[in-house]
Amino acid sequence: MTDLAHAVWPEIPPRPLVLVPVGSTEQHGPHLPLDTDSVIARAVADRTARALSSGPVSVAPTLPYGASGEHAHFPGTVSIGHEALHTVLVELVRSLSLWAGRVVFVNGHGGNTATLGTAVAQLRTEGHEVAWTGCGVPGGDAHAGRTETSLMLHLAPEAVRLDAAVAGDARPIAALMPDLVAHGVRAVSPSGVLGDPTGASAEEGHRLLDRMVARTVRRIGAGVVGSQGRLAEPSAVGGGT
Repeated sequence: MTDLAHAVWPEIPPRPLVLVPVGSTEQHGPHLPLDTDSVIARAVADRTARALSSGPVSVAPTLPYGASGEHAHFPGTVSIGHEALHTVLVELVRSLSLWAGRVVFVNGHGGNTATLGTAVAQLRTEGHEVAWTGCGVPGGDAHAGRTETSLMLHLAPEAVRLDAAVAGDARPIAALMPDLVAHGVRAVSPSGVLGDPTGASAEEGHRLLDRMVARTVRRIGAGVVGSQGRLAEPSAVGGGT
């Protein structure tokens, strides 16, 4: 695995697979740091790169800003919006394609998914070998709850203020979405938490990360591309999951 941020150009192997972690800088409640999504995306990309055995893999520096407008009412959030994110994703791949063989975005923030879909779909029509995948786990809560708290207790325990953790609105994301779109996160949860961090642990975070990495390795290895360029499970036909 080659870490592009710390490599010199002669070390770059010919036509590698390049993983690009895509995160955000946004509130994650009173107990998790603003770079939570970026930390998780980077961890999944790094561990996936080490686990893949089908050829050379490089990991690009993490893109730390995304489309986080739903968190705009919380100090600390930095959002570049969908239009700017779309442009950045497109230009990144156009540049990488000059020497990379394949590009996969590893996304850690749900607010980026619509833009990843449109940008990657455009890039694929241009002839670029590019796809994307997310870092979620089935059954995980929406934002800054037990799932992300456990992951951060495993990855960066020194950054977690567990004594400040509070429960937020724990309804499924589908039920929350209309209010989130119309009014933003703060109107739904004054703390910024969508879920409940209670019971989070580093051990659970380790298990969750292993599941994320295994799924990412499996999807990249299979190369099944679903709708809008999203990598799907090897058994999937048609739309991505």
